[in-house]
Amino acid sequence: MRMPYGKYKGWLLVDIPEPYYTWYRQKGFPEGSMGMYLQSMYEIKLNGLEYLIRKIISEYRR
Repeated sequence: MRMPYGKYKGWLLVDIPEPYYTWYRQKGFPEGSMGMYLQSMYEIKLNGLEYLIRKIISEYRR
């Protein structure tokens, strides 16, 4: 999924730097599905698991 707004508009969620997610964590994630995606990516990045997302992306692009 790509970020639909803000500083990182158009970026894949996995490519957005972790400090942006930390900022959202402190500010509060938005409501709805985008908020759930952002919160999930925060947890994925916090636990160093973004390699799993990158693997899925590389398999999808084949």
